[in-house]
Amino acid sequence: MSEEILSNSNFIHDEIDEDIASGICKKVHTRFPPEPNGYLHIGSAKAIWINTMTAKKYGGLFNLRFDDTNPAKEDNEFVESIQEDLHWLGADPTGGIFYGSDYFDKCYEYAVKLIKDGKAYVCDLSPDEMREYRGTLTEPGKDSPYRNRTVEENLDLFERMKNGEFADGARTLRAKIDMASPNINMRDPAIYRIVHVTHHRQGDKWCIYPLYDFAHPIQDAMEGITHSLCSIEFRNHRPLYDWVIENIGVDNKPNPKQREFARMNVTYTVMSKRYLRALVEENLVDGWDDPRMPTLCGLRRRGYTPSAIFEFVKRSGISTALSLCDIGLLEHCIREELNETATRRMAVLDPLKLEITNFGDETEYFDVANNPQNPDAGTRKVPFTKEVYIERGDFSDNPPPKFQRLKPGGEVRLAGAYIVKCEEVIYDKDGNVEKVLCTADLETKNNMPLDGRKVRGTIHWVSCEHNIEADINLYEHLFTIEDTGSIPEDKSFRDYLNPESHKRVTGAKLEESLKDAKLGDKFQFVRTGYFCLDSKHEGQFNRIETLKDSFGKTLQK
Repeated sequence: MSEEILSNSNFIHDEIDEDIASGICKKVHTRFPPEPNGYLHIGSAKAIWINTMTAKKYGGLFNLRFDDTNPAKEDNEFVESIQEDLHWLGADPTGGIFYGSDYFDKCYEYAVKLIKDGKAYVCDLSPDEMREYRGTLTEPGKDSPYRNRTVEENLDLFERMKNGEFADGARTLRAKIDMASPNINMRDPAIYRIVHVTHHRQGDKWCIYPLYDFAHPIQDAMEGITHSLCSIEFRNHRPLYDWVIENIGVDNKPNPKQREFARMNVTYTVMSKRYLRALVEENLVDGWDDPRMPTLCGLRRRGYTPSAIFEFVKRSGISTALSLCDIGLLEHCIREELNETATRRMAVLDPLKLEITNFGDETEYFDVANNPQNPDAGTRKVPFTKEVYIERGDFSDNPPPKFQRLKPGGEVRLAGAYIVKCEEVIYDKDGNVEKVLCTADLETKNNMPLDGRKVRGTIHWVSCEHNIEADINLYEHLFTIEDTGSIPEDKSFRDYLNPESHKRVTGAKLEESLKDAKLGDKFQFVRTGYFCLDSKHEGQFNRIETLKDSFGKTLQK
């Protein structure tokens, strides 16, 4: 984490500075509490970045805590994937790894305390009845008919709930607060529900589970969290968070503070775990790690780097204002990084054979820069032979005006090698261009012509004799709609899936040196884009991004 990032300030850090100056807080302690019911995505990266960066800036600690209080949707698969993603991001927890289920006994103990203090009661209302009694934003709620049960009756019923005597949904334990509160979250919220489901860590020990709004502040308090940093949708839950802390009688100081920031939404994708799960379960994508997905494992497989993702988060800003982040900024961040770091190689995705009639049968080697942006990256020797492949799109026998690539009678430079001139075009029986015959100006080894004539076009190439063949995956945005949050009610997100979001190119010809490519290596295929090996399918390359960066041009204006 760079010193620049650590020195940045925002409204959260301003408040922490005040807490430290006033003596309220001596050591900052943050946490990231994902529910293990899916894979982390780019929005999760924002929460991870804020919490890890804040802890590191103040020399504090950062916890990972799995919010596994809803056993119906949770699985060890997701636990393992979350830990893998944090490690990949360089955000390993410095304060430890915890589970919400570690605190079930303590949550139960605090619930019993609330009952004994007359601040919680067992309610028999159904979920629909509870919603009806809750009221609206403009009308107060009304008391449950079970609100005034005696302490003894509530203790008996709650213990019987724990012992499994009642069916799912038959009863809840509710906090007794204020049914007329202007904040609906304070209108006697449920804090325990009955769920007869085996827990992934606790097995069948429990059939009642605390709700997040009750369990989370208890977990924070017990771990010594000083600043519980979460997304903005929890702002209206903050009074309940504080109420739980104040009423369970926790004795550690300072009490944790909940503070909220705007969550991250990104154009041309979805962040809802429900939608992401549907994409996977309906086989609309190639799993959670599909390179078109906004999941961290998908971005990793596509070739994105932790530094580019965190740079995107940083540039998107930290505020409380809801906004839609342009995916073009994320793409710009990875291009900006890879332009400096990616090794250059030549690859021909749609090969057309070009024969140089005045070149012998020998193999000549040209020294070509590995990265013109970084002289320290050195050079490599690229084999050149009588026959080479060029991109089919780099030749036209009926060129449009101002066409600066190869055409009958025209000249181009083969990148890093000779200037060649098209002398003849050979067609197959269907009238398609099969081969182009050229002559090379053998005096132009990567130099301008001695006679001063101008050759504007430069195209890449790969030796026909020295190359490897590979399949190439080309990716575009997963959705055709910019703001997936604005989909009409009579439509589904499925109606806006981009049918052109994945194209596989077979039989591409790649520079021979790419046979030594390893997982994690990043390459710029000259004039084509940034690529890496696919981690799931051997011998395939994924396009990370194209070279074209309209967002970067916008920033320069």
